[in-house]
Amino acid sequence: MATLFPPTTTVPPAGSKPAAVEPEKVDYSNLPCPIPYEEIHREALMSLKPELFEGLRFDFTKGLNQRFSLSHSVLMGPTELPSQSTETIKIPTAHYEFGANFIDPKLMLFGRVLTDGRVNARVKCDLSENLTLKANGQLTGEPHMSHGMVNFDYKGKDHRSQFQLGNGALFGASYIQSVTPHLSLGGEVFWAGQHRKSGIGYAARYNTDKMVATGQVASTGMVALSYVQKVSEKVSLASDFMYNYMSRDVTASFGYDYILRQCRLRGKIDSNGCVAAFLEERLNMGLNFILSAEVDHKKKDYKFGFGLTVGE
Repeated sequence: MATLFPPTTTVPPAGSKPAAVEPEKVDYSNLPCPIPYEEIHREALMSLKPELFEGLRFDFTKGLNQRFSLSHSVLMGPTELPSQSTETIKIPTAHYEFGANFIDPKLMLFGRVLTDGRVNARVKCDLSENLTLKANGQLTGEPHMSHGMVNFDYKGKDHRSQFQLGNGALFGASYIQSVTPHLSLGGEVFWAGQHRKSGIGYAARYNTDKMVATGQVASTGMVALSYVQKVSEKVSLASDFMYNYMSRDVTASFGYDYILRQCRLRGKIDSNGCVAAFLEERLNMGLNFILSAEVDHKKKDYKFGFGLTVGE
């Protein structure tokens, strides 16, 4: 009998309004913790600022145990010299870099020694579940070129604050707060005692599963806007806008990030006519091939590089 009589459907009376969908309630007492203030443009920088290089590059990393590893790097390529002319002046250079790494869940140590006399060191230590110490420094043979900085990062439930100390009487502090599940607002202040300069800045970041939009302005004259759209799990598009209202310099760029099964391709083009691309291809386990290219027709500057990375 059920097959003889089709199921009846209830037709809403004319003039009736559909049931309103209640908006999702936001629990403002349980907001997510934002990323650090200095990393608000992180997604855009991944696509628009790859590690471009010129010449030959070879990196080898050998793990001695689960926590300690050694690294060797060779870079052969030209070095740009400052010049008043529009054309770029380069001289051929080469250097070797030896590194030691110690990685622990609560402590990370990185050290580098270069043949030109530079010594670099970085430290990251979790003092507690919410407080992290970061420090980096560089020693050089050139006068007034050595520097060091210490950073304290406090991670709260829905906020993050940082305090920086550096040589040259440099002091800085920043704070960022989640105001909704997707929006976070923050600010920063700094004082450079050696140069007698101070500044203040503000930033906003809005992110969802598909996009990230950020804006930043500072009293130094800098205005920075960035936007990243996640097209799919493998493709992302990014753009940024940089403006300095004191020097009147304006730069806009557009980039992409394409992740394939065996390689990752990133590239960009900016308003100055500079085009760049960076390719990382995994040839085998622990063996990566790298291609880098940057073309600036306006300055007649062309940079091409290739390299190999061995080890994880």
